Amino acid sequence: MNNSFRNSARLAWAALRALLVLTVVTGVIYPLAVWGVAQAAFNGKANGSQVKVDGKVVGSSLLGQNFNLPKKNPSDANETAQPDPKWFQPRPSAAGTDGYDTTASGASNLGPSNPKLVQTVNDRRKQVAEFNGVSPSQVPVDAVTASGSGLDPDISPEYAKLQVDRVAKARHLDPAKVAKLVADHTDGRQLGFLGEPTVNVLELNIALQQLAG
Repeated sequence: MNNSFRNSARLAWAALRALLVLTVVTGVIYPLAVWGVAQAAFNGKANGSQVKVDGKVVGSSLLGQNFNLPKKNPSDANETAQPDPKWFQPRPSAAGTDGYDTTASGASNLGPSNPKLVQTVNDRRKQVAEFNGVSPSQVPVDAVTASGSGLDPDISPEYAKLQVDRVAKARHLDPAKVAKLVADHTDGRQLGFLGEPTVNVLELNIALQQLAG
């Protein structure tokens, strides 16, 4: 009986020591090592790819955001915020009530043949065309459809170019200079053949603000 108890006690103590060692290694040392390497080698990405202006964080290059006019009545949940003509606008978003809510990432979950989605797309096409003073046929697909996450930070070069004249007019800038900003902030396909060219809306708008002074 005593031998059996001692053997059980030794096994329990060995198991407890293994648990303590593994807890320290995998729960403390390893996470700290990974954090340290990430901070040293990939500081920007490890901290959420934050974008700063004058030392202040204004967003993330990985997350889209709205560029709307202030609501007339902020306490009115039914009031829809209107896009600010002085800024390049992102694609639509189904994340949250007003879009681009990082706590409610997701899509509309409506299929391409769903009448509600079809009507929404048609309404968006009309609104985008009127807002930018162009024909509905000129509106690209990403201007009227939301991404799967609802947080896409990029738009197509076509959608960015569509907004050049409207932004230039609202800010009293030379359209050619605004168009050059779009060209300078157009990223090509990854590795030259993956995906499509994109324009990061936040980075483009920061450059626009700097151009406008």
